[in-house]
Amino acid sequence: MIYLDNAATTLQKPETVHRAVVGAMRTAAGAGRSGHRPAMHAGELIFGCREVVAHLFGLTDCERVVFTMNATHALNLAIHALSGEKTVVAMTGYEHNSVVRPIVARGNRFIVLQSPLFDQQAMLDAAERAIQDGATLFIINHVSNVFGAVAPLQELDRMLAAKHIPMILDASQSAGVLDIDVRTLPSVAAVCMPGHKALYGPQGTGVLLALSDEMTRPLLQGGTGSLSGEMKQPDFLPDRFESGTLNAPGIAGLCEGVRFVTYAEPCAILRHERRLLHTLIAGLRKVDGCEVFAAPDENLQAGVLSIRQQGMSCDDIGQALAALGTCVRTGVHCAPLAHRSAGTLDTGTVRLSVGYWNTHEEIAGFLQQYHEIVIKN
Repeated sequence: MIYLDNAATTLQKPETVHRAVVGAMRTAAGAGRSGHRPAMHAGELIFGCREVVAHLFGLTDCERVVFTMNATHALNLAIHALSGEKTVVAMTGYEHNSVVRPIVARGNRFIVLQSPLFDQQAMLDAAERAIQDGATLFIINHVSNVFGAVAPLQELDRMLAAKHIPMILDASQSAGVLDIDVRTLPSVAAVCMPGHKALYGPQGTGVLLALSDEMTRPLLQGGTGSLSGEMKQPDFLPDRFESGTLNAPGIAGLCEGVRFVTYAEPCAILRHERRLLHTLIAGLRKVDGCEVFAAPDENLQAGVLSIRQQGMSCDDIGQALAALGTCVRTGVHCAPLAHRSAGTLDTGTVRLSVGYWNTHEEIAGFLQQYHEIVIKN
């Protein structure tokens, strides 16, 4: 099998992740619910994961690490906590439905930062116009899940910090790959990420870094194991946002995934992914009729690449590859706004997303398969 669907879920995990999940299922009970050893052990596992996550992202207070079910949960929580009825939301033209749908459902006025693919300056210009148009909250997709386009995060942060406008950072495709140090991003009020992608944790895990003290409205309310005699939700972190029993086995696995990323270093992982991407791009450009959505500068793109093939549907290509044991994703990828920005909404794309465990031999094998599929067509 050649697995090139890491932007959806990283299938190949460090062995330590597998062991941690199984170990926690056998030994960890309900954290914060009881004083017996299995419950206390669950609490220790969860606190340990808060510490390693905080360290990776430069966060000094690990109680601001909130565990969620996934990035969608984290984004909904952050949007609910930071936006009111009169909030005007600015978002990039490459946002995922996990951002677009909650904003539309809430009825907030929103401004899309329209910009051509891989054009960071155009995005910055659009951000300036949005501020002039009254935007009071920005949601920024750090790396597009369709095209791998990297947003100009530092420049946007400086712009927003000068105007005291908060930012929610969607790090779904960047956490674990791009360096994110929250100490250097004063405008960022919240960072949202999945555990099951480039942090190499299990599905059903996610993280919200609740950086702003303005995040006072929980999305869910219920049992937290703390202040159980009171009817009101605790107002302190992380309990304010963590109602219900946490996924201790998943968090134990996530902890080991984050430890692996910390040891391997995000910058080294990114270099590896970009080398694989370079080989993919060069090989696909040799195929007649293949449209490759690649950045003119590798610094503008992380490990996600979209393509289209003249005369073939994306779904047909995906099915042909699946029959050969190669895993890719086709279609709109839950991001119609991104496809509208790039002009691919009518067809979708074939998405190839690499990860730490992919090899140059696998890329060569994929290129051979793709060439044969196109020739047969």
